[in-house]
Amino acid sequence: MKKNMGNTDRIIRLLLAAVVAVLYFTNVITGTLGIVLLLVAGVFVLTSLISFCPLYTLIGLNTCPAKKK
Repeated sequence: MKKNMGNTDRIIRLLLAAVVAVLYFTNVITGTLGIVLLLVAGVFVLTSLISFCPLYTLIGLNTCPAKKK
């Protein structure tokens, strides 16, 4: 897998995942919506850790900075 996520994108995803986790575990968001958001947060964490987003590949997006030659 070729990396297609830059550092800024990874940090934003991790912060969003942390916010969703805190809201879920403090019972601010509950029920089906809470579970769905928690699963999305898990996907955000996973994609941030591996620096690869399959959805970006499908739409041709790449937020990695260009490597200098």
